[in-house]
Amino acid sequence: MTRRIADLLRHGQPTETVTIKGWVRTKREQKEFSFVEVNDGSSMAGLQTVISQDLPDYAATIKRLSTGASVEVSGTLVESPAKGQRIELKADAITVYGEADPETYPLQKKRHSFEFLRDIGHLRGRTNTIGAVFRVRNAAATAIHQFFQERGFLWVHTPIISASDCEGAGEMFTVTGFDLNKVPLTDDKQVDFGKDFFGKHAYLTVSGQLEAEIMAMAFSNVYTFGPTFRAENSNTSRHLAEFWMVEPEMAFCDLDGDIELAEAFLKYVFKFVMETCAEDMEFFNQRIDDSILATADTIINNEFARVTYTEAISLLEKSSKTFEYPVEWGLDLQSEHERYLAEDHFKKPTIITDYPAKIKAFYMRMNDDGSTVRAMDIVAPKIGEIIGGSQREERLDVLEQRITAQGLDLADYWWYLDLRRYGTVPHAGFGLGFERLVQFMTGMGNIRDVIPFPRAPQEVEF
Repeated sequence: MTRRIADLLRHGQPTETVTIKGWVRTKREQKEFSFVEVNDGSSMAGLQTVISQDLPDYAATIKRLSTGASVEVSGTLVESPAKGQRIELKADAITVYGEADPETYPLQKKRHSFEFLRDIGHLRGRTNTIGAVFRVRNAAATAIHQFFQERGFLWVHTPIISASDCEGAGEMFTVTGFDLNKVPLTDDKQVDFGKDFFGKHAYLTVSGQLEAEIMAMAFSNVYTFGPTFRAENSNTSRHLAEFWMVEPEMAFCDLDGDIELAEAFLKYVFKFVMETCAEDMEFFNQRIDDSILATADTIINNEFARVTYTEAISLLEKSSKTFEYPVEWGLDLQSEHERYLAEDHFKKPTIITDYPAKIKAFYMRMNDDGSTVRAMDIVAPKIGEIIGGSQREERLDVLEQRITAQGLDLADYWWYLDLRRYGTVPHAGFGLGFERLVQFMTGMGNIRDVIPFPRAPQEVEF
């Protein structure tokens, strides 16, 4: 039976007979033995395999075992005399599944830039850093599902194709069945989407929130975890055209309950990742950002700071720091403002609440002051906003006023208004960009390095 290398490194005992399968990382040939490190992706470290000249076809086999070759090795675990490793595998039989030409194989035992690795996206998962990223990503996704499932939330699959722009959340990709060489036009030369597959203009979704609200009105507590899309022509290190969003929605919940859940959520996910991927997180702390472990400890073991938007503006105005973007009540906070609050002032994740209504979406519940809404953002050191949420407006008359005031057509939101006509309740939710979370956890500088196949302007190769 094949064993995963991570399991053997943790629990394997000398004298056990085992079989491993993986890819050759390194090879060292000596007079009587050769040492080959095999890695199967289950852990940062590979398992050192000792191959004796007594092995049948030794010379021919060793010649084929270059970096990148895929192998099956059967043998016996023995205590390792080498420093830094507890056990190694004494090979009795080796099968080479696929060779890798050492002259052309692009991953050699040296550091490669992340830009270079993006150009060989089909191979970059075999590197230490990218491998660690995706193990952390896997653990974080597992933790997210566990967190909500333990609390009785229903996982709902909201549509990828939507007719809603979720009130201007970003530029959207159009979904069409038209032959683009024969697009029908209206009398005023506009695209006639009434003749398209869906009978109206359809898009790839930018958010599952509105559909999650529908489901919450029947199942109380729900969450989405799926792909979303933005067609912004941005090449920054913070943007992707395709990314994953986590969006819980809770009926019978106000902003305080929303904040409580969001803080508990981040603590849970960080704690799970630290326990599950300790070796990988230590690697990021040593090689990428030496504050990774301290940041995780701060999140897990400290209460988040809380401040209103109005108080945050006052703190920014009083600071001695010079900002590129203006600080003024009524303007949205920029990443530099958020990072100042979290990094320099509070020195920990910070929850900012009660934003001006005019810079937030129509569905956020209006406060009694008539100028701010029950919104909240959680901002974190080094990355800025990581969670955005709000208590939703459950009052039909107020919601209608907000939709009209923003120049939107009430008829387009008939079903959303129906939720307020038939059994309305206070409800709240938040959204978290999954890649932003993984980037924050690992300290990776570019968001394209925390998703297996990044989609960005001019980037759709793999």
